[in-house]
Amino acid sequence: MSVIKFGTDGWRGIIADDFTHENVRVAARAIAHYVLSEEDAAKGVCIGWDTRFKSQAFARIVGEVLAEAGIPVLLADRITPTPALSFAVRERGAAGGVMITSSHNPAEWNGVKYKASYGGSGKPSIITAIETYLDKPLDAAAERGLIEEVDFNPPYIAAIEKFADLPAIKASGYRFLHDCMYGAGRGILAGIFKRAEIPFVEMRSEINPAFPGINPEPILPHIAETQVRVQSEKCDAGFITDGDADRIGAVDEHGNVVDAHKIFAILLKWLLETKQWPGEVTRAFNTTKMLDRIAAKHGRKLHEHGIGFKYVCDLMLTEDILIGGEESGGVGIKRHLPERDGLLNSLLLANVMADEKKTLGQLVASLQEEFGEHQYGRIDMHISDELKRSAIRRAGATKVGDEFAGMRVLKVETLDGIKFFLENTACADKPNAAETWLLLRASGTEPLLRVYCESCSVESVAEVLKVAEKFVLAA
Repeated sequence: MSVIKFGTDGWRGIIADDFTHENVRVAARAIAHYVLSEEDAAKGVCIGWDTRFKSQAFARIVGEVLAEAGIPVLLADRITPTPALSFAVRERGAAGGVMITSSHNPAEWNGVKYKASYGGSGKPSIITAIETYLDKPLDAAAERGLIEEVDFNPPYIAAIEKFADLPAIKASGYRFLHDCMYGAGRGILAGIFKRAEIPFVEMRSEINPAFPGINPEPILPHIAETQVRVQSEKCDAGFITDGDADRIGAVDEHGNVVDAHKIFAILLKWLLETKQWPGEVTRAFNTTKMLDRIAAKHGRKLHEHGIGFKYVCDLMLTEDILIGGEESGGVGIKRHLPERDGLLNSLLLANVMADEKKTLGQLVASLQEEFGEHQYGRIDMHISDELKRSAIRRAGATKVGDEFAGMRVLKVETLDGIKFFLENTACADKPNAAETWLLLRASGTEPLLRVYCESCSVESVAEVLKVAEKFVLAA
């Protein structure tokens, strides 16, 4: 049986351990089977690759497997952001797309993402279908598919330039920093800002598959250098994109981290109040409840779903969704693509600053004042599968009325993990205080348990997470 398992966003593995040439061929054969049986294979498959070690070679292997099965292949001739690959799939009318990337994972990882014909993450039904083919052999076609090398980036860049109001951003006079984290976003925003004559600084744009000193994930501690550079370069905001540039992080003018929840909330508020675009809102189970308050103020329906952008994409294809997103910095706007796009969202944050005439820090302060202070924290616990299962089992036994972290449990939800809503007396005197909740969720593909918390203050979040960590480690 195959060791390959497609998680919330494709299959990932450690290079030379389980992410090998042969296992990539196994994954590629499964994708070929799916395309041949469920899509119009004659439309071909687009394949992109990022800055990771041997990504280009792995992309070529996928292309060879698909071509041998008779499927035409458009293979990227250069480093390509994931959203650019997704855009190419949709605009070219391809049967699907494959992206070689491990996104925000450490340097020793690589992965295979599947993008469906609509230009977004494969729906849960598609990913399940691909997995059914993992151990099936694939016959060579009578006629081999053609492999053509192309540059997917220019049409995508033109699209996001058009989507944002670059003249307004230029007129604002704001100066921006883009931290590429040695990833696939290198040169993209820099080129746009340069052509539009918008002041900018680009950092960590060189190709270095070792990602020295960091994981290419736009959160602390990996963006500590970004915090310093934003201030030393006198920028009004810093935007950070992950390894394949589909996720976003941000730093305000004072070097304060603006988490993905606040980014999502800023964009949602702007789309509803300034752009006044129609549509509903969708968010993952582990995202801020501030989004619920913003949606409710504007009479918009809000959908809550499992963790993974494929659930956002699924809803975008079936419902009238304006915007959707997840905790890890993936936000998608349906008018652009049913897909995360860290580069577009960077431009749109600059656009909001220009329209509102506020720095990024001022935008966050305005949000907190209007919708109540919401603070958030997450810890990633790399523990044994046995301890992971034990923690989830014990958390699942917790009932309403029980006590956790010295607080009474008000409600328990199990949509994706175990979430407790807690009666937090520390929030009682705060105006419009955020609800306090804690979520424990075990990874389905790694010996990893993530613990998430939102509350009305930084101190409260830290206290709850500390107790939760002790809870998890208790045998």
